[in-house]
Amino acid sequence: MPKATSQTFTRSHGPVSASKRPGAAKADASGSAATSGARNHLFNTEKFGQHILTNPLVAQGIVDKAELKPTDVVLEVGPGTGNLTVKILPVCKRVVACEMDPRMAAEVQKRVLGTPQQKKLEIILGDFVKADLPYFDVCISNTPYQISSPLVFKLLSHRPVIRSAVLMFQREFALRLCAAPGSKLWCRLSANVQMYARVEHVMKVGKGNFRPPPQVESSVVRIRPHDPPPPVKFEEYDGLNRVVFSRMHKTLRACFKAKGVKEMVDKNYRTWCAVNERLIEDDFDAWKLIDEILAETLVPAKTLDEDEQRPAFADSRAAALSGNDLLELLRAFNVRGVHFA
Repeated sequence: MPKATSQTFTRSHGPVSASKRPGAAKADASGSAATSGARNHLFNTEKFGQHILTNPLVAQGIVDKAELKPTDVVLEVGPGTGNLTVKILPVCKRVVACEMDPRMAAEVQKRVLGTPQQKKLEIILGDFVKADLPYFDVCISNTPYQISSPLVFKLLSHRPVIRSAVLMFQREFALRLCAAPGSKLWCRLSANVQMYARVEHVMKVGKGNFRPPPQVESSVVRIRPHDPPPPVKFEEYDGLNRVVFSRMHKTLRACFKAKGVKEMVDKNYRTWCAVNERLIEDDFDAWKLIDEILAETLVPAKTLDEDEQRPAFADSRAAALSGNDLLELLRAFNVRGVHFA
């Protein structure tokens, strides 16, 4: 799995400049900051891109979708003020909440202080992306949207394999996670995640359920990692997908002609030959090898009677290839000594 890295705020969720905030001009004239009704009344949440989930029915729905057991240890990423946390604690063994904002962490602890749930809550103060995670069975998160992708891949790479994750994301990101091959939203993200997990869209969440409200709609997805995980090296699979999905609606032959691909394949092939003590022909041409593999390898048949109609990968497009198709293509390259990581 890739090393998770933090990302900068997206346009939709980044801090709003003072000049663009409602009432900013009035605040400047009076010498004091105006308080917007859309802002969280406890904290300035913009620094960490936080949008506090305030609808208790939505929070309960998320917890219900997690199908928690009394013996479960739950990881919650970005608990905020604890609106989800207080609904998770009564139905599980323990909650490990990872929070970057010390003010929010203090608020969560305050909410359970002196209650039977206090001993069941553990706070990890810091950046989730960089944190060493303890054992947990299920992850629940109203995700800070700027860490959506790092969060997903960190969860998929966690060992032992977790049972499931119920995560709130920006609607478009969530739909890409769930997209089917051949659909408009099918992309490298879809292919990579669905190779290692089953992903379901379980709930739509409108802007009005948050404070301050985000500029985009949200969705909740449930991710169930495959256990055991497929015996496919992620870096290798993702390396192929980087090439294939670089120009989704072009043929694969055109994708592999993109700048830098031939050089990458040539370098990796020579490394593979050196490691395996194979001689390299004097007239070796990486592009010729790529073209041969693409032309000779047929896309797997979807049904038993399709054998005569199977196209070669050379004339196929990434938008129409399934995860199994991509695995077959990767296998064909690997057999000939071509690697992508």
